[in-house]
Amino acid sequence: MVGSRSRHEHVAAVLRQRITRHEYQIGESLPAESALCAEFDVSRGPVRQALATLKNEGLIRISRGKPATVRSHDVRQTLDTFTPFTQWAERNGRTAGSRTLEISRRRASETAATALSLTTDDFVVEVLRVRLLDGEPVMIERSSFTDAVGSLLFEFDTDSGSITDYLTDRGVQWDAMEHVLDAVAADDIDAENMHLERGSPLLRERRTSRDQFGVAFEYSDDRYRPDVVAFSIVNARTIDVRA
Repeated sequence: MVGSRSRHEHVAAVLRQRITRHEYQIGESLPAESALCAEFDVSRGPVRQALATLKNEGLIRISRGKPATVRSHDVRQTLDTFTPFTQWAERNGRTAGSRTLEISRRRASETAATALSLTTDDFVVEVLRVRLLDGEPVMIERSSFTDAVGSLLFEFDTDSGSITDYLTDRGVQWDAMEHVLDAVAADDIDAENMHLERGSPLLRERRTSRDQFGVAFEYSDDRYRPDVVAFSIVNARTIDVRA
């Protein structure tokens, strides 16, 4: 372990920082695996895990028998796994922040009721937050939680850190997620809080989160500035080999 990080997380963090700081140019090769093993004093396993992490983040390309090459200088949010905004920012060498505009308990909207299998007579807890990178607003987060889960947030300072981490510590499990991506025009709230013109294009992610029992407990409509955030969808084929 390196501090609280595993060996491969440490290797990934150092390489990620070098890439995002443009120490390597697009198309440039990273050091060979053997050189990375020597530099970090680790075996090939942690190096390969680190490179796989960076590949999934969209930062590098990996070709068999060749050193990895830089694909992008920007860490992408991937949809094959869920990375909370705060963790994603830290991986990108940035400081995450929040400014809560509203947290309230009210009747579910039609959209939230449909996503959470509720009726419009049921209560939800809604959170409206501006998410920041290094103090700059980059995303508006509109989350609706089922009453039982969302009520836990009234005991939490939603500007102090990750809602996901807090609820996980309280026993809530993010087991599965459904994502829908599209583009929308900034409304008045988006424009005012992200310092944009009304109608500016935003990248929207609508997400429904389910627990270990398949029950939906969160519906979120997150709107990102497209000049700051990109999403990467990683497709993998599982091959079942049997004797």
